[in-house]
Amino acid sequence: MARKKIQVWLPLLFALVMCAGMYIGYQLRDKTGNTGSMGSRSTSALPELMKLIREKYVDPVSADSIDQLVSNELLSHLDPHSVWLNRSALQEAEEEMNESFKGIGVEFQMIQDTVNVISLIPKAPAEVAGVQVGDQLLRLNDSIQLSGKKLAVAEVRKLLREQPAVKLKLTYLRNHQLRDISFNRGNVPLPSVDAAFMLTPQTGYLHLNKFANRSYEEFMQQMEGLQKKGMQQLVLDLRGNGGGLMKEAIDIADEFLSNDKLIVYTMGEHVPRNNYFAKRDGIFEKGQLVVLIDESSASASEVLAGALQDWDRATLIGRRSFGKGLVQQQFSLSGGTAVRLTTARYYTPLGRNIQKPYETDKATYQEEIMHRILKSPNDKEDTSYRKGKVYTTPAGHKVYGGGGIQPDMVELWDSTELSSAIMELLYKNTLNIFTYQYYLQHKQALDTLSSPKQINTYFQPEDSFWNQLTAAATRDRISLSGITPPQKKFVLQRAKMLLARQLFRQPGYYEVGAQYDEAVRKALEILK
Repeated sequence: MARKKIQVWLPLLFALVMCAGMYIGYQLRDKTGNTGSMGSRSTSALPELMKLIREKYVDPVSADSIDQLVSNELLSHLDPHSVWLNRSALQEAEEEMNESFKGIGVEFQMIQDTVNVISLIPKAPAEVAGVQVGDQLLRLNDSIQLSGKKLAVAEVRKLLREQPAVKLKLTYLRNHQLRDISFNRGNVPLPSVDAAFMLTPQTGYLHLNKFANRSYEEFMQQMEGLQKKGMQQLVLDLRGNGGGLMKEAIDIADEFLSNDKLIVYTMGEHVPRNNYFAKRDGIFEKGQLVVLIDESSASASEVLAGALQDWDRATLIGRRSFGKGLVQQQFSLSGGTAVRLTTARYYTPLGRNIQKPYETDKATYQEEIMHRILKSPNDKEDTSYRKGKVYTTPAGHKVYGGGGIQPDMVELWDSTELSSAIMELLYKNTLNIFTYQYYLQHKQALDTLSSPKQINTYFQPEDSFWNQLTAAATRDRISLSGITPPQKKFVLQRAKMLLARQLFRQPGYYEVGAQYDEAVRKALEILK
């Protein structure tokens, strides 16, 4: 069962790595020429065949579907990260990198067939207009039904984001009363920094979720804030960071490295070697540094982690990173589509290319992550193996090329998290929904809490909490009867983290979660 549930999430992880990491090649434009339309005349029979299918085939065939099928089939024979993007996918990826999108700024959860507002993005249109957590969204502009139709989450998100009208009318239910509200769609921020807080009076923590257009700026703002609080050492968390713009990763690496050190270089068949060096005095060149990585740390994350490891600047803790050492560049195509084509490889300062093998098909390529996860609770071969070409850092440490960045200290998957019942509890959102409903029932008291640290004092789950959660799980056809004490402890800790996110958004989730995080615990031991 665990294998099945993990596999469900693999396409999402792979898409994150592929779509976010592909922006890494933007800065190569000046080195490789124009990125405009590739409209040269072709002598291939392929355009003739596509034209015949569009004009002569017995059934209607979308032009987009033909283009996507042909383009992706062709690109699949090159490498796993060259990809064709239709207009919708291109817009979504650009919004991610621009760190904003046109919308209303609500986070919601489908409970049965009803859209429930679980969180509001600060200063976004919905919050400004007066939408509240707990509201149930029913209709949009009178005619578009949001609830009662068992829509998928992606469908609801699309309806809220892609309305042609700027001004929206929202019909919702609050405390069993039907209400209407009108407001304009606006830019909704997608920040790169999830959390930045102090673990100890001297130790800061910063979680970076991507490398987008403003990531470096956000990073610097948060670092300055941590230093004002007395930070002398730092835990930089890159777990779950699928990459993005290499320029942003280089700028952040520059803040940790001194003396014109090489950060990364790129090179390809049609792209000459291009070196990227540290250029300025950094904000944190001397304090102790620990970097956390895992199998979803990819692309630009690996550029940053690899540079810091090669120069002995940081201790890396966690699990072997994804292993994406290819650089994509975007080229515009006709019809508002684009191709992101691999044009170069990147190399760490010591010359390591950490791209994992991709001689097999794309499905096998992405399933490699699943094999690591399922294997690592029982042995250390997955993330602590020493394979590939050996390189030696200035301090004499051995590092390896190929197959991702290998951490200096391994923190394996907790097998508790992979039990069948817990995977079901997380995958079906049962725990998320139960915690959200618990918050609504205790909202008056919980809203008096002023910081994530107060969650520990207020929330001490008793037997009644567990019994109610067990009943909710049973309704979702999940049995918690075989849960062991360590597994129960894990579930209650996760509930506390979700409650903190309900109150304090992502910063609260990470601040409470850091108390139970073994990788963070190891980092603090190193930083003593």
